[in-house]
Amino acid sequence: MTAEAYHTFSLTVAEGKRLVAKGVAAMPCVTRAMEQGTIVVTRSTTSGYVLEELLGEEIDRARFVTGKTIPSAHPERGKMLSAEIPEAVLRGGKLVEDYDPDALLGELSAGDVIVKSPNALDYQRGVVGYLIGATSGGTVDRYLGHCHGKHMHFVAPCGLEKQVAGDLIEASRRLTEGGEKLRGPSLWVTPAEICTELEAIALLTGAEAMQIAAGGVLGAEGAAWITAIGTAEQIEAVRTLIEDVQGEPELLDYIGG
Repeated sequence: MTAEAYHTFSLTVAEGKRLVAKGVAAMPCVTRAMEQGTIVVTRSTTSGYVLEELLGEEIDRARFVTGKTIPSAHPERGKMLSAEIPEAVLRGGKLVEDYDPDALLGELSAGDVIVKSPNALDYQRGVVGYLIGATSGGTVDRYLGHCHGKHMHFVAPCGLEKQVAGDLIEASRRLTEGGEKLRGPSLWVTPAEICTELEAIALLTGAEAMQIAAGGVLGAEGAAWITAIGTAEQIEAVRTLIEDVQGEPELLDYIGG
């Protein structure tokens, strides 16, 4: 029997997002849709990384953001981010420059992929949560029904820093009970095809990965400590992969803040 090898490392939030994006690009449903289907990448900081990995080129990720959480002491930083770049549609792996958003819904079919990064992750229950501010239900409402009705894939790229304490389904129920007394967003919880740093490592190297700790300081706030376990060859692939993503600049550095 082949002896197991181990590699333990930490990833900042930005490094984790880059790794997750590489994992999404390697998901079987995504690789199939890149060849002969349609992929819709909705806007978010994490999805910006995904779009770059799918296109194989950089985009202005600061202009591919809708909802955002920023430090309460620095509300001015919200102006650094915008939704100027529309959600991206790829057909056969090529970016569609001009499309009718309403017609797009009718054109989507079985096997196509919607990429929607969540705000919360309940890893144990395999569900994700989306903060909903729009009375229409926003992007989740726009696509989730089509995913179920047409047998499409609802892919949720999500860094481990978004794991929440407790039961996400119960949290959503309690917020719903608040009704008109609730001030702030509601929480839409749904199963999804989740890709965290752990799934990304498995997809890209074949090694098993587990999170063993979290947190950090001086730019590593929200970091994840991960141990990968596998054959010597798999762990060597993990080392190469992690070296590739480490050093990814945090968003504030990326936009020159």
